[in-house]
Amino acid sequence: MVKQAGIYLFVVLQFFAFANEGSAMDIMLQSRIEKAHQAGELDGLHGVMIVHKGETLAEQYFSGADERWGQSLGVRKLTPTSLHDLRSVTKSIVSLLYGIALAEGQVPGLDDSLVSQFPELGDLAADPQRRKMTVRHALSMKMGTEWNEDLPYTDPRNSEIAMEMAEDRYRFILDRPMAHEPGAQWVYSGGATALIGHFIAKGTGKSLDAYATEKLFKPLGIEEFDWIRGADGVPSSASGLRLNIHDLAKIGRLILQDGVWKGRQVVPKDWLMQALTPHAKPEEGIRYGLFWWLGPEGEPPYWVAGIGNGGQRLTVSKGSELIVVVFAGNYNKLDAWKLPVKVITDFALPAIQNR
Repeated sequence: MVKQAGIYLFVVLQFFAFANEGSAMDIMLQSRIEKAHQAGELDGLHGVMIVHKGETLAEQYFSGADERWGQSLGVRKLTPTSLHDLRSVTKSIVSLLYGIALAEGQVPGLDDSLVSQFPELGDLAADPQRRKMTVRHALSMKMGTEWNEDLPYTDPRNSEIAMEMAEDRYRFILDRPMAHEPGAQWVYSGGATALIGHFIAKGTGKSLDAYATEKLFKPLGIEEFDWIRGADGVPSSASGLRLNIHDLAKIGRLILQDGVWKGRQVVPKDWLMQALTPHAKPEEGIRYGLFWWLGPEGEPPYWVAGIGNGGQRLTVSKGSELIVVVFAGNYNKLDAWKLPVKVITDFALPAIQNR
């Protein structure tokens, strides 16, 4: 669902590289966004928040058809407190939770074997190639197994949907045919995230949402959220989290501040450095860290992002001190990524360039 986005995201890089100073709420920016939406240029946009150097330049909400993890909510008007699907932005937040749990010694290390964490799957562990798959390979989506999420998420042949329907999701994930040597090829996989979520829950003795509440949400003052569970009662690590726009922007601010919130180190700084370091190049013009998307050039990258089905996006530029949050309703559309990119390139970045 994210293929062909790289070329357009390269444009984002260029803007971030040359962004200037910013200041207060930009009425002209908000007016431009409103007019573009009325003209049909931002079809599917539910909400947008643009924050520059700690100041909100734009915050706007619109009406549109919406869903809760594939179930229709009808047409609704988003508000500042409305929970909204993050879809695969959830993966990026799971990365933060893994980093916290890793520092506490509660999850397997990056170079530990995946299949060895499941003693009940001894038949899979007997395969020498599968034994090579590590936690790092899962976090960087380079496990080497077959996985296909290019199909719509309404299609039972989509691997994430098939995983949700499987009797044993972890056997399903780890038993996929080997297509590549582990570590050799990037393949987008919600199954990889499900494994990491399982390790967090098993190691901490708490459900993923309970651990998130204690270690991430409460410290950031995130009081209301919805983490949808699959048929097995387990919170979906790959796509199930719902937040409001302000609270997702807090995650962006946490990234800008190297994991520190109000003087407290909530996410270890060294974990963020690892998670936001390129581990793969899915396509020209875009790189991938550990469940985070990264700009095509620069060290550190000019921008990092969590990206989700339908046009959900949290984009953060440390160099520009810019946070852009987009919620949208273009679920299962192949070109859904164009909307948040347009918001960034046509509205957010020109606004801070002119300050």
